[in-house]
Amino acid sequence: MAAPMLRWCCPGRRWAFPRIGDCSRHEKRFPAGSTASGKRGQSSVAQQPLITAQKPRKGERKWAAVVGLEIHAQISSNSKLFSGSQVHFAAPPNSLVSFFDASLPGTLPVLNRRCVEAAVMTGLALGCRINRKSLFDRKHYFYADLPAGYQITQQRLPIAVNGSLAYSICVGKKPAQVVPRTVRVKQIQLEQDSGKSLHDDLRSQTLIDLNRAEGQLRVDANISVHHPGEPLGIRTEVKNLNSARFLAKAIDYEIQRQISELENGGEILNETRSFDYKLGCTVPMRDKEGKQDYRFMPEPNLPPLLLYDSGSLPAGVDPQQVINIDWLRERLPELPSVTREKLVRQYGMLPEHSVALLNEVGLLEFFQNVMKETRAEPKRVTSWVLNTFLGFLKQQNLAVSESPVTPAALAELLDLLDRKAISSSAAKKVFEELWRSEGKTPTQIVAEKKLELMQDPEELEQLCRATLEAHPGVVMDLKKGNPRAINKLIGLVRKTTLGRADPAVIKEVLERQLSS
Repeated sequence: MAAPMLRWCCPGRRWAFPRIGDCSRHEKRFPAGSTASGKRGQSSVAQQPLITAQKPRKGERKWAAVVGLEIHAQISSNSKLFSGSQVHFAAPPNSLVSFFDASLPGTLPVLNRRCVEAAVMTGLALGCRINRKSLFDRKHYFYADLPAGYQITQQRLPIAVNGSLAYSICVGKKPAQVVPRTVRVKQIQLEQDSGKSLHDDLRSQTLIDLNRAEGQLRVDANISVHHPGEPLGIRTEVKNLNSARFLAKAIDYEIQRQISELENGGEILNETRSFDYKLGCTVPMRDKEGKQDYRFMPEPNLPPLLLYDSGSLPAGVDPQQVINIDWLRERLPELPSVTREKLVRQYGMLPEHSVALLNEVGLLEFFQNVMKETRAEPKRVTSWVLNTFLGFLKQQNLAVSESPVTPAALAELLDLLDRKAISSSAAKKVFEELWRSEGKTPTQIVAEKKLELMQDPEELEQLCRATLEAHPGVVMDLKKGNPRAINKLIGLVRKTTLGRADPAVIKEVLERQLSS
């Protein structure tokens, strides 16, 4: 109860996620760009048509789908939005409840400065207009998890409006096809969080936890379909989606359900639905035919929230008593879009690779640390980090911070590969050993496993000549024009050297001996 929540509304667009799963098969979470803060959207969402990706068959009419999102995000703060109670995830039920959280008579809300700053920074990150004056309202409804009978929100004049979020998606079969997209943000508002209902089916009772409600992020999706050029369709709302994957599945399912219903002569009800992740479908919760009157009214116990910039800051005012928008703007971290552009410009990497580096927590820092310690080219480092390193993390279901391979170790391995001390296949063996054996350096592993490349050119010349003499049939195939024969000869030499010879060097020696 009274947990710090931000609520933001993305009106009427088909939401596409900038996850690298479309490019390199790695699933991602919600797009980065909004800092740890929380918002929650309005119940009436402005809608803008967007044609679905589904291609109609000959003779069929096209459908357009409209999607608006209400995103509820928990602010990262030590205490709640309107009380001094601590915020601690998974705390015992009702162990972090103040008198105000329990709605005892005579208790008053006290606005949390950290939450206001987080809301402003979120608005700045999303390119919103920050309202110098915003208001708090009471939203009345009666439910067990809201003991006051009303919720404090910002219905009339929210803290920020009219923003946008730019992101990129990978389309087509080629990973390099990265397409930029933008979604509008209608508004951002601070909102008190309700409690959490815990249903006990065995005892047929419901218990209430007033610590705070659900997890750190949840989304309500408002979805409708219509024929282009015709009025918008009746929308349904899918509530409480808590992952990007479930959100995408719920939207896709609901669009197809509505199209199928209408094409078969049915009608769409203005109702609230939930997503059953086990069945992969949406199911009805309640209809909205009797629209609820929330009886919004100004919150009498909270004055208007006034914000300032450097030009309007009152003279002699205590900085701790006001919120300075310019001061917060200066402390805004570099946004992901800016970081991605820098990566492409500085290292010449593909746009989708820059997206991948930012979509995994800690992966960009790991990459940058490797770059600081290696002489290898950025292209090679990018490939190893995104393919080999990230692939091992996914297999073991580990975070970057849990990796047994450090940036310094990978940098040393790439240096060995760069100066041709080991082959590519040997480098992969060394990496596997690094993953299994903490404490050993790549150089030590190479020495123990005898994986270094042959440095004696005369020895390699003799081995190549012996291979040609031992396999005259393969040599004859090569002379007859079979291009695969050279690869077989290279493989035979590498087998003899136990993989310690560079295939490119072997090919060069073989071709020279064959032409002499």
